[in-house]
Amino acid sequence: MFRIVFVLDLYNMNVVHAQGGDRKNYHSVHLTSRICSTSEPIKLLEEVKPKEVYIADLNILQGDGLHNTNFATIKQISSQVSTMLDPGISSLKEAMEVSSLAHTLILGTETASLQTIKEVAALLPGRVNVSIDKKHGQILTSDPLMPREPAEIVHELNALDIQNIIILDMDRVGTSSGVDSQFLSKIASISHHDVLLGGGVKDIHDIKKLESIGIKGALVATALHNGSIPLDRAQQ
Repeated sequence: MFRIVFVLDLYNMNVVHAQGGDRKNYHSVHLTSRICSTSEPIKLLEEVKPKEVYIADLNILQGDGLHNTNFATIKQISSQVSTMLDPGISSLKEAMEVSSLAHTLILGTETASLQTIKEVAALLPGRVNVSIDKKHGQILTSDPLMPREPAEIVHELNALDIQNIIILDMDRVGTSSGVDSQFLSKIASISHHDVLLGGGVKDIHDIKKLESIGIKGALVATALHNGSIPLDRAQQ
């Protein structure tokens, strides 16, 4: 079964609509959503009833630090639904501090070095998803040892005991601009782990396309909120 993972972008304990990676201009998601009447995370989940959620803690990703008010909310969400969390981890110490908040942690190339990814994967086997973050066609990383080609990163990750690889295309987040089938097919063919896509999924036709090339799931917000993908696909 192709996984539709419901995305919650949290900012100041509020679910916001992420669009194009311009985090400063995100607004409360219920203002434009067809599937929820609130942006309060727990109440929103009660309305939407997803099987699986992806949480991006935007306070941390914008540099507000690890100790912020979203954590209690995240723990509450994790007690109710299968949760993968991206709290902008940049070190092993940070990973261990938040490891109890969610079922799986996401380490993104934007904030984590290749060495940190390897260390965390070794200490939390099977509980790590690695996000290969792209913007303007470039891998987002400050690590000089991180390969610049996504395929090279995938080869490095094949040796690790991780759960999923996420291809996160920041330029396409919230845009419903479609998917890059040729690129994703190549990644799926060389990865030893399930590959999920974040960003650009616009409708059920994209889902079928992704399924046909070996992608195992998609992180989706906009296409669920605007009705382009039926909500029951995220509830199965």
